[in-house]
Amino acid sequence: MWRQAVAAFALIGAAGAAPALDFRSVDVPAAILYDSPSQQGKKLYLIRAQTPVEVVVPLAGWVKVRDAEGTLAWVEARNLGERRTLVVTAPRAEIRQADKPDAPVLAELEKWVIVDFVEPAAPGWAKVHHRDGATGYVRATQVWGL
Repeated sequence: MWRQAVAAFALIGAAGAAPALDFRSVDVPAAILYDSPSQQGKKLYLIRAQTPVEVVVPLAGWVKVRDAEGTLAWVEARNLGERRTLVVTAPRAEIRQADKPDAPVLAELEKWVIVDFVEPAAPGWAKVHHRDGATGYVRATQVWGL
């Protein structure tokens, strides 16, 4: 009976162990990131418009976020929007016509370029749209924000 109880708790824990990540993007020209959830906190740095961030902890008008480099900081919730963007973290990323490694390349993107997330694609790929008009697929390993 003891083993059954342990197994049941393990299954319950495993089922809740992998919540979906929540990503947002900066919705103002630039947002200040702080070391605490207060305008009296230390200002750490500015983050530019459309930059994706991972929501770690929401708290009464503030959100603790993680950026593509793994830095944790606080930002006022009003500075974030629902729009999903991705940022290129590889030295170079390619937008391809299809979610296949041998598909024609539509555009090449340099590190830190931001693209709109359109939808998930085949495993390991994401459909994106670049502001210059290219819509296609990038490898998930070349971007951050998924």
